[in-house]
Order: sequence, then C-alpha cells, then structure tokens
Amino acid sequence: MTDRKTIAIFGYGTGLGASVARRYGKAGFRVALVARNAQSLSERVDELLAQGVDARAFPADLNEIEAIPALVRDIEDKAGPIHTAIFAPVGNFRMLPAVDLTSASLRELTNILTFAPVEVVRAVLPGMLARGDGAIVIADGLSAVTPMPGLSGPGPAFAATRNYILGLHDEIRDRGVFAGMLHIGAMIDNSTGLRAAVANGLPVGDGRFPTIDPDTLAQEIWSLTTERTHAEAILPAQHHQH
Repeated sequence: MTDRKTIAIFGYGTGLGASVARRYGKAGFRVALVARNAQSLSERVDELLAQGVDARAFPADLNEIEAIPALVRDIEDKAGPIHTAIFAPVGNFRMLPAVDLTSASLRELTNILTFAPVEVVRAVLPGMLARGDGAIVIADGLSAVTPMPGLSGPGPAFAATRNYILGLHDEIRDRGVFAGMLHIGAMIDNSTGLRAAVANGLPVGDGRFPTIDPDTLAQEIWSLTTERTHAEAILPAQHHQH
C-alpha cells in the first residue's frame, strides 16, 4: 500500500458520487465506491480509471445495516484505511405530505437515511480517531434543516441524522476528525433522481425545481473536509429572512 489516502463513497451515483470521486481522485486519493448494482458499479470504475482515478468497486446494499461493519472492513483490507467517508444515499426518496406520513414509511426511510449513516460512522470512526485524522460528510436534502409543507417523508429522518452528526462534530473536532453535513436544495444534474423527476414530468429547472452542478457540490465537500471551518453547508446558498 502506498501512503495514498482513501475516500469511501457510500451510495455512489452518476451525479454527486461521480463528481466527488473525480475531485478526490485528482487530489491523489484512492477511491472506494459503494452501490447496489455491481455491473453498473464496475462500469463506473472503468470510467474513473480511464480518467486517471484509482477506483475500486464494493457492491453492497446499504439498507442491510448489519452488513455495514463487514463492508467497511473489506474496503479497508483492499483499499487501505478510510480517511474520508462520504454518505450520499442514491434513490428517489418519495416526498410525502406530513398528513400522509406513516410510521411504516418513516421506518423504511430512517433505515437508509439515519441508521445506515450511523453504522458507517461507527465502523470508520475508531480508526480515524486512532490515527488522529479523518473526515465524514453526510449529504442529504434541504428538508433536514427547513421543513416544507408537502415535502415530508425523508425530512424527519434527515433531521435526526443532522442532530447526530452536529453533536458528533463537536465531540471529535479536537481529535483530528471532522464530521459534517451538506444539505442540497436542488436536483443534481446527471443524477438518478433528476432522471426520475424528468421521466415523471416534473418541470425541472423552472425555479420551483432548480438544478445544481454536482461538481459544485463536490468542491463544497472538499472545502468542508479540508478547511473544517463549519460543520454544515447548504447549496444552493439560502437567503434566510429573520
């Protein structure tokens, strides 16, 4: 193994994941990609290798919480200690009005949006703390911060994860390890979610459904993990009125 650092992207997709892989790969990181579809993941690895990124595939379903510790061990055995962990679940998480939310639908969302990132953190954190270096970023939606009528569903699960990560940030910041959040308030260009939205006839890009370049998001994640000046960021930037 070289002294090259490893980034693991839990929930690799063609939007944010691809941009993060290129951004960190360009900086010399070895990149471990985690997603469900093994064939698609293998093709993504080939694309990254062709771009000069040292990428490896680790097919796994992050809904299977109990398998996450073994997944992390496998990544670290084959790709080296995880220096940076990005959790960005890929999928079309259905927005529901709060009046229609049920405990069953929330339980399903919480499994992937709260329990899975907690298990990833528990698996990668001991090594990071022992080395006194590392970073964890969870990418989610704006509803983690700003509840919106008609757009519940993932929001409560995102909000629980945010509460956990912000508390963690303050506990470990003086030990060389960063934990933070990127809240995304737009559809991501070239992503599975955007393709699904277009297929469903949503007026993407009309202001109500803005889009954002995933390279912008990847650069924000890079800034969060390298500058470490704040625990969370919102993109596109919000203009809060008090």
